[in-house]
Amino acid sequence: MHRVQTVVMSRYDFRIGIDLGGTKIEAVALDRAGSEALRRRVATPKAYDATLGAIADLVAEVEEVMGGHGSVGIGIPGVISAVTGLVKNANSIALNGNRFDVDLAHRLGREVRVENDANCFALSEASDGAGAGFGTVVGVIIGTGCGSGIVVDGHVLKGRNRIAGEWGHTPLPWPQPNEYPGTMCWCGQRNCLESWIAGPSLACDAYGAGASDASTLPAEAATGDANAIAALVRHADRMARGLAVIVNVLDPDVIVLGGGLSNMTHLYVELPKLLKKYAFSDVIDTPILRNQHGDSSGVRGAAWLWPAPT
Repeated sequence: MHRVQTVVMSRYDFRIGIDLGGTKIEAVALDRAGSEALRRRVATPKAYDATLGAIADLVAEVEEVMGGHGSVGIGIPGVISAVTGLVKNANSIALNGNRFDVDLAHRLGREVRVENDANCFALSEASDGAGAGFGTVVGVIIGTGCGSGIVVDGHVLKGRNRIAGEWGHTPLPWPQPNEYPGTMCWCGQRNCLESWIAGPSLACDAYGAGASDASTLPAEAATGDANAIAALVRHADRMARGLAVIVNVLDPDVIVLGGGLSNMTHLYVELPKLLKKYAFSDVIDTPILRNQHGDSSGVRGAAWLWPAPT
């Protein structure tokens, strides 16, 4: 089998983080102190080979502007199989079934580090965000989808099968009678948390089938809209049930929320109270915090996959 030879650079001048999303590819350069020095973004091509080329062009542009060589870390909406070396579970379907890390390393002529985007979010927040200073950090993303990443003592917990943190594809715990039998998830299983608490799921619960935008619900609830209030109450309770399983199994030092729904401020009041109802302990004081780096956390976490240059 042909083996790609890559150049391993012994010294990097800065760190480049890349967030490969479905609609955009974003790159940042972090200086030696970990501060953002440069940011660029381009549209994500639909074809796989074109995506590799777009990333290579971004790296070249960043290095030209920065005047040096950077380490490259990349967050993707999927994982690389520990068995096959191929991308799996990516909602950017062009990536699936490809040796993305090997192919990109060949393009760039150096080693690249590739990690799930939720893991990159958790690593960013654990490194110098809301989770800084905590030992075990769980970063939960609730947006158009639902997932999480786990960082222990500064290191991403990948798991034997590279699926640690796939919280959104565990079943809704303690389902109520009106929650049976649950809906089919895109993953092929029924009753996944993602199908209950992600943004489109919350919108459908509030407004009916076909709705996708839940962003106005908090404002509507603030005016006394009974339907909005009830939908947010159900959503917080379902989130708390899901988080209680994380607490029961992992008992993290902190949970950091990210994604669009993390902007709903009532969650930081309601979830800690509801956790006490569901988690298996006499005392539950797990902090649930809003992220510090917002939409930048994923791309910053990709850069943090490499140590700071010395």
